[in-house]
Amino acid sequence: MSAPLPIATIRTSPEDFVVEEIPAYAPSGKGEHLYVTLRKTGRNTPDVARDLAHYLGADPRGTGWAGMKDRHAITTQTISIQVPLGDIEDAEARIMEASLQGVEILEASRHGNKLKPGHLVGNRFTITLRGLAPEDAARVGEKLLETGRVGVPNSFGPQRFGRDGKNPTRALAWLRGEARGPRDRREQRLLFSALQSMLFNEVLARRVAAGSWASILPGDLAKKHDSGGIFAVPAEGRELEDAQARAEAGAISATGPMFGAKMRWPEGAPRELEREVLATALPDASRLEAFRALGEGTRRPLRLMVADMSVRPIDASGGLTVSFVLPKGGYATTVLATACQIADATLRGGEAAEGEEGEESPSEPSDPA
Repeated sequence: MSAPLPIATIRTSPEDFVVEEIPAYAPSGKGEHLYVTLRKTGRNTPDVARDLAHYLGADPRGTGWAGMKDRHAITTQTISIQVPLGDIEDAEARIMEASLQGVEILEASRHGNKLKPGHLVGNRFTITLRGLAPEDAARVGEKLLETGRVGVPNSFGPQRFGRDGKNPTRALAWLRGEARGPRDRREQRLLFSALQSMLFNEVLARRVAAGSWASILPGDLAKKHDSGGIFAVPAEGRELEDAQARAEAGAISATGPMFGAKMRWPEGAPRELEREVLATALPDASRLEAFRALGEGTRRPLRLMVADMSVRPIDASGGLTVSFVLPKGGYATTVLATACQIADATLRGGEAAEGEEGEESPSEPSDPA
């Protein structure tokens, strides 16, 4: 039996958990949406967006962001505020003078559309791990460097499932018609997203147990890590061998299901596995059609590739500072958990974290074209 992983403490202070959003595009300089790039500490994203809108006299419902960023961290991100065209030039100048608690305005520029969940490339994390014995710190560092070479299983973290972890159970009762769902539209999306995430994790867990999470099976739908394109893997022949070689090199990964009425299905053994997981949770799969407005379904890579991994000791006590980049939808704690058990200093009594450490959106972005 292998020894238990050492325990490391994160988020003893906001400075121990730093997140920098990597935008998908730069604002054009024209339009009625003001893109405000800011650094926040001890604040959550919706509250900051609301305060920015109120400062400019704009409607908070016209704000947008690419991903939610945790309160218990120092995070850099962009928030968009819709401002009437007649006021936009004045707003662009005034926002730089805004004084909001826990917020530093870095820059502002105009653009033609609202920022929406998924409008980012990924997030850069710089995280301090504390409380490790010196000998454990070396072992943890080596394991994390290995993840930078081969990736990790791309599971959703506990933040996705609500404070008590029961959101998927609530969602299932709702979809099965056994209980009433919430009236609030945002809560509906969060419940549906939690269910999608739980079922994805189940498919991933089965492929981890089978040793196929990082490889390609005949019939898989594979995702290209460079372009995001998704393609079907043939059942046999040279193209299958080529796909398997590309997966081994880290260029592509098999995808798993974010179930929905319009989700694209794989073929062969991957399809049978996904059908079985869905049928176990939701025997009447046609129920997904009634909830398509909350998530039409998409594909998510089974493997999370980690870029720019670096590890350095912070002092002789065994602490480490870890820096790496994850694509959108990736969880920093998923990476850390491959090397150590995580004790989150911000949690009390088994609560789930308030927000995801990188981004939080009600559902995954659509498949790329």
